[in-house]
Amino acid sequence: MVEGVDLVQAGARGQRPTPEQRDWLRRGLDQPGGKLPLFDRYGQSVNPRTIRACIDHGWAEPWFTNPLKPDWLVCKLTAAGRAVAKGEG
Repeated sequence: MVEGVDLVQAGARGQRPTPEQRDWLRRGLDQPGGKLPLFDRYGQSVNPRTIRACIDHGWAEPWFTNPLKPDWLVCKLTAAGRAVAKGEG
């Protein structure tokens, strides 16, 4: 258990991220506020299924709506997401 984080309550329940999910989560570790990228390292949009799965597991949460691109899902890491990205969860 990470200090102050109940991973079961946060939705992790023994779930392990796929390599794609873990890579996406790790990219938020060094960003201000844990902001997660909209695009991968090759400039392609991150798969919305990857984003939704991370939200469903409690590893990411929607941050805000982009008024210019309302279909973009801007997210940030949760405490459980930080633990999973670091390999602690």
